[in-house]
Amino acid sequence: MTENGLNAPIFSVSEVSTHLKRVVEDSFSFVRVRGEISGFKRAGSGHLYFRLKDDEAVLDGVCWRGSAARLSVEPEDGLEVIATGRLTTYPGRSNYQIVVESMEVAGEGALLKLLQDRRLKLAAEGLFDADQKQPIPMLPEVIGVVTSPTGAVIRDILHRLNDRFPRRVLVWPVLVQGDGAAQQIVNAIAGFNRLKPDGPIPRPDVLIVARGGGSLEDLWAFNEEIVVRAAFESAIPLISAVGHETDTTLIDFASDLRAPTPTAAAEMAVPVRSELVAQVQDDSARLIRAVGRLVADYRSHLQGLSRGLPDLNTLMANQRQRLDDWGDRLGTSLQSGVNRRHRRLAEVAGALSSPRARIAYGFERLSSRGDGLLRAARRIGEARRRHLEQTARLLDGLSYERVLDRGFALVTDAKGKAVTDAKSLAPGDDILVKMKGGDIAARVTGEAPAKPKKAQKPQPSAKDDTRQGSLL
Repeated sequence: MTENGLNAPIFSVSEVSTHLKRVVEDSFSFVRVRGEISGFKRAGSGHLYFRLKDDEAVLDGVCWRGSAARLSVEPEDGLEVIATGRLTTYPGRSNYQIVVESMEVAGEGALLKLLQDRRLKLAAEGLFDADQKQPIPMLPEVIGVVTSPTGAVIRDILHRLNDRFPRRVLVWPVLVQGDGAAQQIVNAIAGFNRLKPDGPIPRPDVLIVARGGGSLEDLWAFNEEIVVRAAFESAIPLISAVGHETDTTLIDFASDLRAPTPTAAAEMAVPVRSELVAQVQDDSARLIRAVGRLVADYRSHLQGLSRGLPDLNTLMANQRQRLDDWGDRLGTSLQSGVNRRHRRLAEVAGALSSPRARIAYGFERLSSRGDGLLRAARRIGEARRRHLEQTARLLDGLSYERVLDRGFALVTDAKGKAVTDAKSLAPGDDILVKMKGGDIAARVTGEAPAKPKKAQKPQPSAKDDTRQGSLL
């Protein structure tokens, strides 16, 4: 007996979840589920998470990063799709979910809604503006074609080009429907734009992106956002020729020119050579006739103007005669002028003195003035000498030697500096007394005796007065 008397095994939560996961995956290893996407989220890891719902139920969905890169539909909220994959469980939340491997839009109505929403979005970004269109060159040297290499489209394009104006054609083979078709078309447009004009493979002057007719699903690759953006960003003018005349894809709005069919795209890319030659010849003939008429009109007008002009010989007759008259008068006038200037020159020459005489006269004046200059210099030198002697005698009388001659003496200290104040000396200082006849060395021993006062007793003699110092 088991616990509580029940004969039933006891499972853990993990065991139940594992068993349930195995049952669900074995029973629903391949399913296709139709529903509307809601709660769409793209994780930073690249995985996609969403829910598929209808009127009565909701199913969680997940698409791993590797499968998400291969989806032919860009998931978004509100889009009704058919998801293909397998059912599994997520034990962490005890719910079941579908692991999506591929996805497609469910029904043409959903496709049309998605197409309309995408068209409005890209139009709002300015990808369809007319001012962004590039002009198609009139006569391209190289034409690049992006299409399937095995279909009738490429044969129609080449046949039409050869009929109208043979040009060099470069074909970039791509898938035009199915998985990977959109990315191949983008790579082809970008690859043509990366070619260099002077490279081994020349860069096309115009591109044609073409495909034959088909259903909306067949043409869906040309409605993908990456294809529309590649067509808009192409630096090479691009002609779209996808489907028949009634088919319209988003690349038609972003291209520089839309052709209703691939054959029409070839006709838009090049003119008809014979028509072009005929047009050139016709324009040449018309230009020659126009120039001929213009020359004839100018000739007629010039002739009319010339009839109103006077006769040239009549106008020139008087001028010729006047020229002859002036020529004769000019010769006479020139001779008269020359003679007059000869006479004037002779008169001036006669008034001029001889150069030798003028030089001798100048030399005499120069000698005379030179002698006077020497005499003046001697007188000035003698006066300066006498003045100098008088100044020397005056300075000698003012020198200190003359003062010594009058009985005065000059006292200097041991350093030879003159002593001008007795207070600057102290007993014991060595001094030098300069007098007339020689110098006397002395030493200060005391102060000088005071002068005797009137009506006082006679002062003791120097011998008895001990206050008297001696200079010797």
